[in-house]
Amino acid sequence: MIRRLLVANRGEIAVRIIRTCRDLGIETVAVYSDADRDALALRLANRAVGIGEAPAAKSYLNAQAVVAAAIFTDCDAVHPGYGFLSENAEFAQLCRRRRLIFVGPLPNHISLMGDKAAARHAAQQAGVPVIPGSDGTVASRVDTQRIATEIGYPILIKAAAGGGGKGMRVVASHRDLEPSLQAAQNEALAAFGDASVYLERYLPDVRHVEVQVLGDGNDFVQLGERDCTIQRRHQKLVEETPSPALDASQRERLARAALQLVRHVRYVNAGTVEFVLDNRTGEFFFIEMNTRLQVEHPVTEMTTGLDLVEHQLRIASGEPLAIDQGAIISRGHAIECRINAEDPARGFMPQPGTITSLSLPSGTNVRIDTHIHAGSSVSPYYDSLIAKVIVHGPDRTQAIARMHRTLGAIDIQGITTNITLQRAIVGDPRFVGARFNTHFLEEAPDLATVS
Repeated sequence: MIRRLLVANRGEIAVRIIRTCRDLGIETVAVYSDADRDALALRLANRAVGIGEAPAAKSYLNAQAVVAAAIFTDCDAVHPGYGFLSENAEFAQLCRRRRLIFVGPLPNHISLMGDKAAARHAAQQAGVPVIPGSDGTVASRVDTQRIATEIGYPILIKAAAGGGGKGMRVVASHRDLEPSLQAAQNEALAAFGDASVYLERYLPDVRHVEVQVLGDGNDFVQLGERDCTIQRRHQKLVEETPSPALDASQRERLARAALQLVRHVRYVNAGTVEFVLDNRTGEFFFIEMNTRLQVEHPVTEMTTGLDLVEHQLRIASGEPLAIDQGAIISRGHAIECRINAEDPARGFMPQPGTITSLSLPSGTNVRIDTHIHAGSSVSPYYDSLIAKVIVHGPDRTQAIARMHRTLGAIDIQGITTNITLQRAIVGDPRFVGARFNTHFLEEAPDLATVS
């Protein structure tokens, strides 16, 4: 087992990783930027090391500084959490070169799945259904026009190195193709340093459903699906498991498809295979694979009783996968709401500041993952996520009711948050009735102004 672990992240995920390490008897080292000197993770870790200035590029994204901190503190492993360097193949390779265990997949898996066009090709080779589209990236405007005509409008232009909706454009007709292509390429280049794009048929009425997987390169399991359809600007807001949109046959076929892909590439560690589900036809299609721990992993932990970080650490330590498929039993229903320091009524503008008082509810089947406390500062330099509220119930109806009550009992003073919006979402008849798609918020903009 790993002896001492450097947590190459911040916020609630750093706290969450440290707590599992404590349970396993693993010493931890927290890193921090100048903006995070009072972070909760620093109090919980055995040791803390500063790695740079507040901007992420000068701290949490500085691979050399992170690795130097791990070596300086005699760590034998690094856990990247999510975001920042978690899906950076060069960082994973750098860790390996410096004889540090990288708690995540192999660098070649990160590279393969980080290139969305290459991931799509791998899925096709594995026999996993993909949305009709280009065979790899498009090489020229002539190719783009030809392929778009073959696919049929509307089409979706997507950045090959993309994520979070960047480098993505919906094109309704041939007339809009060239300016949309240029805009997508420019945005992709600015965001990822790579202007490569590929094309897919645009499906207007879909849900976003993903499957949690674990593998050790030889054996693989799936831990059920999560429905992540409620989003804003391609960023997830509410996640739940199981998906209310799937019947037993669809659920089995989706899980089988995810396992086909990870077996095909002989995947190692935790990952998530993501699909869209066409509400009109019931068909599902692979869209990408995230080679890391997901923000929404707690809902899977709530229904399976498994600690995904523990399994990550054990696999990274060289242990074989500790569970087989028959031993994984999912019970009840779990929902997660992301609490962000932002103002939905003002276009989701970030709301940095100091938390003057804080009251968080607790109780049976309620879990809150957070790094905030009364007096802590919410920095303008990083993502606005400050907490995750996760609840479990024997069925979806009771889980929704528990979430509504829990959100109503949270009191955060000093900054504006999206709690009121989240409460409006889980109380909305369309959500309660499971009648929604990825355009849920776009079609109900008034929810953002509910007080």
